[in-house]
Amino acid sequence: MSTTELAWYKSSYSGSSGDSCVEVAITEQTICVRDSKDLGRPHFAVGRSEWSQFVGFVTEG
Repeated sequence: MSTTELAWYKSSYSGSSGDSCVEVAITEQTICVRDSKDLGRPHFAVGRSEWSQFVGFVTEG
């Protein structure tokens, strides 16, 4: 799936000054992540269960 076909959402934790913008796009099988300040770089994608593990790890500190 190309980047233009994805519906990107800015993280609610990104600063309002635009200096730390992370965007995610959710597909049926993956979570895609990109840096909105540098759209020329490729995004990365991880499986839903791996994303859940990552979010769980981050929220537990």
